[in-house]
Amino acid sequence: MTHASTLPAPVVQKPADGDRARAARSGRSVPAVVYALGLFVLARLVGVLVLAGTARAHGKHPLALLGRSWDSLWYLGIAAHGYVRAQHFRPTVVHSDLAFFPLYPGLVRAVTAVTPLSGGAAGLLVSWLAAATAACGIYAVGARLHGRAVGTTLVLLWGLLPHSVVLSLAYTEPVLTAFAAWSLYAVLTGRWLWAGTLAALAGLSRPNGFAVAAAVLAAAACEVWRRRGRKVPHSLWTGAALAPLGWCGYVLWVGRRQGDPLGGYFEVQRLWGSRFDFGVGALRFARHLLLSGDRFVFPMSLVIVAAAVLLYALLIADRAPLPLLVHSGVLLLIALGGAGFFECKPRFLLPAFPLLLPLARALVRTARARPWHAVLVVGALAGLSFAYGAYLVVIAHTPL
Repeated sequence: MTHASTLPAPVVQKPADGDRARAARSGRSVPAVVYALGLFVLARLVGVLVLAGTARAHGKHPLALLGRSWDSLWYLGIAAHGYVRAQHFRPTVVHSDLAFFPLYPGLVRAVTAVTPLSGGAAGLLVSWLAAATAACGIYAVGARLHGRAVGTTLVLLWGLLPHSVVLSLAYTEPVLTAFAAWSLYAVLTGRWLWAGTLAALAGLSRPNGFAVAAAVLAAAACEVWRRRGRKVPHSLWTGAALAPLGWCGYVLWVGRRQGDPLGGYFEVQRLWGSRFDFGVGALRFARHLLLSGDRFVFPMSLVIVAAAVLLYALLIADRAPLPLLVHSGVLLLIALGGAGFFECKPRFLLPAFPLLLPLARALVRTARARPWHAVLVVGALAGLSFAYGAYLVVIAHTPL
């Protein structure tokens, strides 16, 4: 595997003479990250327009669906009132807002405090800004490893995933992905303090945000091993110490509030129906789908998770850097090994953007050899993303 400190230098593509001439005439050139961000914004804008048209056709309000769907309501409640809500269905099923990590509702509360925006609008603003920040970070990682074309394609593919509609909702995945992407970039460039700080913030975003800390810790351990016998910089030790603080701090806070510092948070999750059972529940549900069939969302989720496993194998075969493998591997492990809410597993994998690196590289090669083939592939992905996203939010009536 490639060590974080021995990564190849970024690929620098030299412009052709015609490109130099055009740049000279214009007096400036647009940074490649702007093109990547523009493609991402265009993809999500079209997706939102398709969703809005579908919502109108079904007599629903698009902005209400974007800002107040499923978990969004829990986050907005926390932003407005703090951690006070619990729904008791039966002794073994209690939905408490303590299951939701605090960073996103804290950001929403801050926006509502300094602007006239309502909770739903503030949630959308936070999510959209975070999605744009994440797109820039994803480009930075892809461009550093494989050049600008792959970085741009990686961002576009992330914006066209079947569940990428979540990136346009008042949800936490954009926030987690933003911190994850820039933390991983900081690791790849040896900025350990930034890596640890951003990993700590990622850990405050979502339960699976610990994957970012795991990536930083694994890369730090690998670097310490590589430097054995030589001095290890203080920034590495500090960054590694900071990385798990966000996630561990919230888990311990919930545990203390519940009267069980180490197990309290996991009991809250168990009462939601979410627990880590090493994939037993997921395998049982997959067997049910294969033998009995079910609503369209569930087979689609099974296909997406299976594709993620295949992409992870390709990522390993491509000898991706260790922090990217650990980050994606932990996210995949949590999705596969967790019981409950099978239809949500594709959403849990949205921050695992490194899984798309093999596809991005293949698509760039295809675009150079057969441009129209690449256009057809992107068009098909866009059609699936826009149609399925509208179906999920407007029609499906299943948790996102």
